[in-house]
Amino acid sequence: MKYSVLDLAPVPEGADVAQALKNTTDLAQMAESAGFHRYWMAEHHNMPGIASAATSVLIGHVAAHTKTMRVGAGGIMLPNHAPLAIAEQFGTLAALYGDRIDLGLGRAPGGDQAVYHALRRTGSDDFPGDVAELLGYLGAPRENAPVRALPGEGSHVPVWILGSSLYGAQLAAHFGLPYAFASHFAPDALEQAIDVYRRTFRPSEHLAQPHFMLAANVFAAQTDAEGAYLRTSMQQAFARMRTGTRGKLPRPVEDIDATIGAPVRRSVDQMMRVSATGSPSSVRHELAGLIAQYKPDEVILTSQIHDHDARKRSLAIAAEVMASMKPAGLVTA
Repeated sequence: MKYSVLDLAPVPEGADVAQALKNTTDLAQMAESAGFHRYWMAEHHNMPGIASAATSVLIGHVAAHTKTMRVGAGGIMLPNHAPLAIAEQFGTLAALYGDRIDLGLGRAPGGDQAVYHALRRTGSDDFPGDVAELLGYLGAPRENAPVRALPGEGSHVPVWILGSSLYGAQLAAHFGLPYAFASHFAPDALEQAIDVYRRTFRPSEHLAQPHFMLAANVFAAQTDAEGAYLRTSMQQAFARMRTGTRGKLPRPVEDIDATIGAPVRRSVDQMMRVSATGSPSSVRHELAGLIAQYKPDEVILTSQIHDHDARKRSLAIAAEVMASMKPAGLVTA
């Protein structure tokens, strides 16, 4: 089973954006050497703790500092952009780096309404129409078309639909595209979405059969206690999001209940329940359980960990665990 990385380019407390981007480059190179298949980054705006707002720029930087691993967006929030502009950006990336570029699309704004206004987006709210337009720009050359993506046309950059609800599942099935579910923070509709996607999938020129990617958090370390300690940074970050508090990725704490309160921690843990935490054996057991339960075709892992070296170790452990698994009856792409 292919395993990949989702990197939000976190900005830890005590660091700045420049350091966060250096960390991303270093992590991507480690991920490539560890056997990860894809390295995806996501578009978020107006968030001090995330440095991947200019997602296509960062994808180009990571692609330039790696050699074989696929690099892409997980994802581009298409309502923020004209489809033509995204086709040109990713067509340029494909021209530079060949068949290594992925384009995952989401329909959330990647920020609040103030962000949407600041991005000057007052036009189409037709996400399916925008996806169809974008696919047309990236497809076979249309020499008589009044508008062409140059570069872009003929690049056939692989397009994914991302989502955390049934809407994305239905759309991916309709277009015959691969589907990635944001189960690392919004798992409530996961089982329904997988069922809808696989049951209603329509084969297309892009994909002959459904291909589903599961997203999971990983907080791997040498011991269960250390893994739980590393996890507290993400627990705090989610707790702050619930109150609308923006900030950098918090330092871990020894007592998470004393920091955010047990009721909030339980709620956050529900959001983060598609996770694997602890020692290599614990991470292996938990990832194997998730794979057995949801039967993904592919897994993408994210480690939102304050210390960069600890984050590298977490993903290196996860890679070793995934490489050693041979689940029966699973389809690989």
